[in-house]
Amino acid sequence: MKVYYIKSSCVVIESKGVKIMSDPWLVDGEYYGSWSHYPKLNFDKKFFDSIDYIYISHIHPDHFSRKSFSLLNKEIPVLIHKYSSPFLKLNIERLGFKVTELEHNTKTHLKNDVSIDILAADNCNPVLCSKFMGCGIVETDYKFTQIDSLAVISDECNSVLNLNDCPIGLAKEAVEVVKSKYKNIDLLLVGYAGAGPYPQCFEMTDSDRKLAEESKKKQFLSQGEQYIQLVNPKFYMPFAGTYNLSGNLSKLNDNRGVPELEEAVSYFKNSNFIDQSNTSPVILNTYEYFDLSIEKYSNKYIPINLEEKRSYVNNVLSKIKFDFDEDEEPTLNEIIDLVPAAFDRFEQKRIEINFSSKTKLFIKLDNTNYIKISFNGTKPSIVNSINNFTPRVEYDLSNKLLKRILKGPRYAHWNNAEVGSHIKFNRVPNTFERALYHTICFFHA
Repeated sequence: MKVYYIKSSCVVIESKGVKIMSDPWLVDGEYYGSWSHYPKLNFDKKFFDSIDYIYISHIHPDHFSRKSFSLLNKEIPVLIHKYSSPFLKLNIERLGFKVTELEHNTKTHLKNDVSIDILAADNCNPVLCSKFMGCGIVETDYKFTQIDSLAVISDECNSVLNLNDCPIGLAKEAVEVVKSKYKNIDLLLVGYAGAGPYPQCFEMTDSDRKLAEESKKKQFLSQGEQYIQLVNPKFYMPFAGTYNLSGNLSKLNDNRGVPELEEAVSYFKNSNFIDQSNTSPVILNTYEYFDLSIEKYSNKYIPINLEEKRSYVNNVLSKIKFDFDEDEEPTLNEIIDLVPAAFDRFEQKRIEINFSSKTKLFIKLDNTNYIKISFNGTKPSIVNSINNFTPRVEYDLSNKLLKRILKGPRYAHWNNAEVGSHIKFNRVPNTFERALYHTICFFHA
């Protein structure tokens, strides 16, 4: 069994003449233009045309990349978890691909004794999901909420566990299920870095930001460490942390709290919690592979030159335009007219998950006007003073992108704008309410 590294979360597992590719993000400019690769991928059409199956773990653009799918052969079947909502399935099918939904925790034989087993990150446990979302209600009629999935790809000899972006607080139960089902995991694909807008997009002092960067870095390295300790694989490959902010957001790269790959490997190799005598790291450059059958690399890993990377970001990636840059600047009334329908959907979700808060959320429209959103059933209003409201959260983003978001997910989505670092935040006080951000994702028509 060979495991190829492509980019970020994209790997190709080849066994017995079968190639399964996971989460192909192959081109620059996802998250409305703000996420790019270094080095840029040289797209090898022959290599990708040889793929037999595509596994998509979840909806985020660095896992389900529409721009990348436009380069792929539409005859390649796509495999996903059977979510309670067909949202991901329908989005992939709109691109012309055939999608097969696989039942939770069900080993599916593909061909030549190669199989895939996809599990919901929350193991279809509504209690775990409600805790992760910060909801006040556990609705057992809801199954998997499309947060993420993990997968085991195996043949008669080897098994690879792909954790994608699964948070350990949500996915530990599912990983325990995998451990009980598969005697050994030969290779663990494990994340080591967190995306999202924090702390680079948040208003704070330089000293507080530095502390937040280090805390975030340690949080995700520790999560990877816990996963390696839990699974105790023969090999592990840190992945899914290799994105770079582009355009006018490129200046935020150094503040993301994201370790370099080599830093992550060093952390894991020096961990006292990992059985160093039983497990080893695998590090690959793009298109290179590690052969689990003979435990050999196709080529020796060449580390990234950080000075060359910085130069590329400053001179190339910084010039990338965002998807919405060419939109016509909307008027204030065009945005305000979308608010009532957005509130109706938002309020439905807030009631559904039984969430309320004293916090007010303000979306900046211009230098004097804000949309004021409450989490207690009160309808939104337009205000021009916010300093007297505490606790509060402030959003500042391009009105072009705001209009797209308010029009609905076909155009843009709050979560993708956040992860893409397109929103500037200010929290007073600086406290995090998970369900608040989950609920505001439904503030769209």
